[in-house]
This record gives sequence, C-alpha cells and structure tokens, in this order.
Amino acid sequence: MSQRKYFGTDGVRGRVGDFPITPDFAVKLGWAAGTVLSKSGNQRVLVGKDTRLSGYMLESALEAGLLSAGVSVEFLGPMPTPAVAYLTRNFRAAAGIVISASHNPYYDNGIKFFSDSGSKLADAVESEIERLLDEPLVCVPSEQMGRASRIDDAPGRYIEFCKSVFPSELSLSGLTIVVDCAHGATYHIAPDVLRELGATVHEIGTAPNGVNINAKCGATDLAALQASVREHKADLGFALDGDGDRLMMVTAEGRIVDGDDVIYILARAAQQDGLLQGGIVGTLMSNFALEKFFADRKIPFVRAKVGDRYVMEELVKRDWKIGGENSGHLINRQFHSTGDGIIAGLQVLTAMQREQCSLTELLRGFEKYPQALINVRFQAGSDPLNDAAVQSAVADVERRLGNEGRVLLRKSGTEPLIRVMVEGRDPQTVKTLAQQIASEVDAAAN
Repeated sequence: MSQRKYFGTDGVRGRVGDFPITPDFAVKLGWAAGTVLSKSGNQRVLVGKDTRLSGYMLESALEAGLLSAGVSVEFLGPMPTPAVAYLTRNFRAAAGIVISASHNPYYDNGIKFFSDSGSKLADAVESEIERLLDEPLVCVPSEQMGRASRIDDAPGRYIEFCKSVFPSELSLSGLTIVVDCAHGATYHIAPDVLRELGATVHEIGTAPNGVNINAKCGATDLAALQASVREHKADLGFALDGDGDRLMMVTAEGRIVDGDDVIYILARAAQQDGLLQGGIVGTLMSNFALEKFFADRKIPFVRAKVGDRYVMEELVKRDWKIGGENSGHLINRQFHSTGDGIIAGLQVLTAMQREQCSLTELLRGFEKYPQALINVRFQAGSDPLNDAAVQSAVADVERRLGNEGRVLLRKSGTEPLIRVMVEGRDPQTVKTLAQQIASEVDAAAN
C-alpha cells in the first residue's frame, strides 16, 4: 500500500476541494474504475453514499466517468458502507462504490470500492485503476455509453438482510435501546431494524443536514449517547459512525463498550455455541487483555496491521470468521463479507437474549489494560517515526514499562496523523508516558 499514489487503506480520501477529492479527479476515477471493473463483461455498478453535502457533487462526477467507460450506474442514495457491499452481491453487480469519509468530519470525503463478492478490491485491481488514472480519458462510442437509474427499495432490502442474522426464535421485546446514527448513512436503517425486532428505540443523530455528520455524536463521540441512555433509563446504547461500519456501545450504567469488548463477547459466544471455526484476528491496537483471554481459552489469536482490510485479509487467509479493531470495525464472515456495525450489534443482542443477561453482565470478568492514545498531526514530507529523538523517547518508555506494557507508533492510513499508543497497568502512568512520546513526535513533525 505504501507505493500507492492515490489509494490509501480505505480507498481515496481527503478534504473536499483539495486534490484528489475534486470533481475532475472523480470523473477520471469513475472512468478508470469502470474501464477496469467491466473487463469481466459485467457492466453494472452500484453507487451509495453517506449524508455529506459533497456527496452530490462526487456522485455526479463519478456517474459521468462511469458512463463514459460504458458502465451502467444504479444509485442507492444514502446507504451504509456494508449495505453497499451486500447489495453489490445481491444485485450481481460488477462492483459497488461508496462515497464516504466514514468517521471523518463533513468537510472530508472519500471514494471506496467493493468487488462483485462484496469484499474490498484486491490490491492488483486498485493498482490497475491507478495506472489508468495517469492515462488520457477516452470515451466509448455514444451507442456504448452506460445508463443511469435508481434502486428505490435499497433501504428496505438491507433492513431485511440485517434482521435475518438475528435468530428467529428470539425477540428484542422488553429491551429499551438508544441508537445514535451520527447523522450519517444509517439514519433510516438502524432504528427500523431494532424496532422491527421488537425493541423500544430512542434515536439520536438521525437528522442529517449535510454538515452535521459525526459532529459530537456517533461512534467517535459517545457523550450524547451516554446522556440519552441515562435519560431514557435504557438497557444499552448503540453508536454507529457516519457510514455504519463501526460500532461502539454504552451499558445501562454508562460504561463505554468498544470494539475489543465486543470481540470478547462475540468470541466467547461463538466458542460456547461451537461456531468459532478457528481463531480471532485483532490488530496491533487490540488490548493485551484480549490476547490473555484467548490464550487462557486456547483460542488462536493473531494481530494484523491496523485497518479492517488487513483484518479481513488475515481472516480469509486462515479461513477464520471473527475479527476486528478496538475502534469498532467488527467482522463476522459467517454473516457478511465486510465489517458492519448494525450486524455486530445484533450479535451482541443475540448473546444477551440467549443468556438472559445485561450487557454489563456479559462483560463480567473481562478487564482491559489501560491505554493512552494521542494523535499528532504531521506535515507532508516529514517522517517523525525516523527521528532520533522520537526513537530515543520510545526506547526510554519501553524500558520503564518492561514486560507490563507496550508502545506502538504508526501512521494513520486515512489522515496525516501519527498515532501514539502506550499500554500498561496504571492509567496515569500510561497517559504520562504517551504524552512524553507525543511531545517528541510533535517537535519532529512541525
């Protein structure tokens, strides 16, 4: 991925109006992708988006590029990223395209692709698209140009798919759930899924206006969800991000339940039901408590690079089913070909209803090591990770932690950030040590 010119770990992403998130680049990207993806003979592509105002512009630009390559486009409107993956398979399309910057602010946007199987594009396919981006755009003859149409029942189809993963013998009747959709692509999906399965639902973050996506709400900011859970005396809360592929939760008492907690619940339930089928894939950021739990249960566990595409690659390579990130990207290949916040939440609810217990009770006995994570913005062209002072600070912290913690520095795959993580036994100590390293990174970066 480091050799890519345009694609990051999750498609092409950036600030709207700055290259490459511009209308002219989107036209060229649509043409290049259409040219590559239609080589199989399937000239049908689905396009979905989140609720950002800039989605209209990018949708139109992509349409022009795709049609000029002879590809027909079917628009889904605002739809979660995992919904586009599912519908791409369901409609037997050549590919699905999502216009979204996921958890980023409204002024960012991005374009990512799914193959006909509903999985992220292979590296070789993305490389071929990149190669064409440096070639002149050449339209097919007029009579071969694609057509554009809309799939009006896409939300209903996806709602039914989500409901199908919840066991038919169970119900959510009697549960009160608050769901925060981050004013994003799940605003017209997630509340209906939970209601139709029997829950009493209070919804927040379901009034998108084009610029409020992820703003003080959703999976990246849980304060509003915690307050609403307390206000409604709810049993739990769900928080999804702007494109619906992340899940964070809140217990009735207000405790935050992150992706590591959910992985613990899913793995434990799968092992109890005899459905584990191998081991679990986490990432470099997965809490050490998970590793210890899996070792005690004799469940194989491996760490992938950070990014849900790398988690999926490890799952496919090993033919395992369950994996995810502490940020809330959660994958269960038994149900879906990509990470899905709604479906992960339904799996947790399945465990709760089968065991007739609360979310808090499901997590009893699992205590995570304290982690401190600090993001440091860096300038293009700088490489703070190779700075001598940064490396010295890391070595010093590692010596102080010994065998009771770890340090991880990595570049974000979607933003110009260095992520500094320190993990250990004492929360104040790890916070202090993380700040010590972050200060050196900031000095080196700026």
